[in-house]
Amino acid sequence: MRLFFALWPPEEVRAQLARWSRELRTLCGGRATPAENLHLTVAFLGSVAGAAEVERAAREVAVRRATLLLDRAGFWRQSRIVWAGTSLAPAGVEQFARDLRGALARHEIGFDAKPFATHVTLLREAREPRSMPALEPIAWEVDGFVLVRSQPSARGSRYEAVATWAASP
Repeated sequence: MRLFFALWPPEEVRAQLARWSRELRTLCGGRATPAENLHLTVAFLGSVAGAAEVERAAREVAVRRATLLLDRAGFWRQSRIVWAGTSLAPAGVEQFARDLRGALARHEIGFDAKPFATHVTLLREAREPRSMPALEPIAWEVDGFVLVRSQPSARGSRYEAVATWAASP
């Protein structure tokens, strides 16, 4: 099974991100991430035989409640991805990502070691716009993290929560 850890936005944040996505798609084309799949990946594990050791590693870390202010959109030319992100990520979210990745490494669980970026993928296979429009900022209250299983299907990937952990105050 393919697993990843993510921060999962509440429904109202996903709805706002989906509106951003529709607006940006008129400029960039591409394939929109379905609203129900919008998330912020913290660590992508890829194919894993079982989740027990992964969950054990996750229990060693905690994410603190924080507000992510999604206030800008960007384009990554190499991967042709349009994303929503933060101008300034809360220190607690970045520390959580370091802690989680450290716990995975201690448990010898492989993960994609690309630098952590506080972003939500909105569009794939997009073209670069001349400029990104200013978008109304979205406040996202982080209330925990999720271990997610990605299940491929004919209509794209379907995500299912395997385990969740609540944020500490």
